[in-house]
Amino acid sequence: MRGLFLWLRRHSASTIDGPMRDLFALERHFTDAERSIAESTRRFVDDTFRPLLDDAWEHGTFPREVPKAVGALGLIGCNLHGYGCANLGDVAYGLACRELERGDSGLRSFVSVQSSLVLWPIHTYGSQEQKERWIPGLRAGELVGCFGLTEPDAGSNPSAMTTTAERVDGGWVLSGEKRWMTNGTIADVALVWAKAEGTVRGFLVPVQTAGIERWTLGPKLSFRASESAAMRFNDVRLGDDALLPGVKGMKGPLSCLTQARYGIGWGVLGAAEECLDIATAYTKNRRQGEGKPLAGHQLVQAKLAEMWTELTASQLFALELGRHKQAGTLEPVQVSMVKRHNVHAALQIARTSRELLGGNGILLENRVMRHAANLETVYTYEGTHDVHTLVLGHEATGYAAY
Repeated sequence: MRGLFLWLRRHSASTIDGPMRDLFALERHFTDAERSIAESTRRFVDDTFRPLLDDAWEHGTFPREVPKAVGALGLIGCNLHGYGCANLGDVAYGLACRELERGDSGLRSFVSVQSSLVLWPIHTYGSQEQKERWIPGLRAGELVGCFGLTEPDAGSNPSAMTTTAERVDGGWVLSGEKRWMTNGTIADVALVWAKAEGTVRGFLVPVQTAGIERWTLGPKLSFRASESAAMRFNDVRLGDDALLPGVKGMKGPLSCLTQARYGIGWGVLGAAEECLDIATAYTKNRRQGEGKPLAGHQLVQAKLAEMWTELTASQLFALELGRHKQAGTLEPVQVSMVKRHNVHAALQIARTSRELLGGNGILLENRVMRHAANLETVYTYEGTHDVHTLVLGHEATGYAAY
């Protein structure tokens, strides 16, 4: 049986012998360009990222060579136009997120933060000077960005933030603390949201600016191949050119989160697909009792059928969401529904896959426990499962219960 796991480790999920067929022929909806970005991303994950992953996971670090490698592929901000961005469209970006998270949620999260939480708001709300200064380097992975919204006492209620920016002659003074900043330990610039002149504004803060302290949060039991940071801003002096001019109020950070949640809705498909692939291959090969494969037992088939159904529903959800985004008809409540459903489904698939592998399911080399641990975090961040439930409840009833 050890041979099966060594074989699984040498092969990507894409090469595992046909676990489940594409029952609704989803591939027919994708253009050649979209298929190409998915395939090139999968090759990058298999050839470049996977050899680094186990060591990164065990040591709780993010591989330093990845940002430029991802940038060279054109994946960062690939659904945006101008400043070197690939302008491949939102479905292509979703497919790239799926392949990245098939490798690890931390890899997809790096690209999500870089693309949706830093590059996108500069592209959408930034001045011409800010766009020219930051976008090319961020897009190429030569610069790394992070996003500062969550605080020690302001998570699901970001409007309760206490970080402030006070106007002074020639600029601003930033004071406060942010937490759970993905990429924060390796970032060159932080997009920090603060209360300023009675509203919420965004500031582009080079992290080497005097008065900034940053440290790694951890050790963590999830998202170990991703580094999470906290930053404290001790009367940090910023010029007027740090202010993001194109947006005021909570619309700024919340619109960024809508972009990131879109990528999550696609990304978790990759983790779920890999878990189902591995569980199916394992149950077909593992024999017990009189030599009957596990896959020949009713309870095992029931679990596989349930996982396949939930995965297919999630794939259809993501595809329809991508169509709306590409057509310009996307609504935040649609993103909440897909984020909520797809992450929950992916987490259940990962947990059940671990169960089907038995004790072998907890080995790092067999992947499913790592995906399950990561998805526990995805279930919580970018709006918890319960917060998105209340968003849908508000939309359904007209009553806000949060």
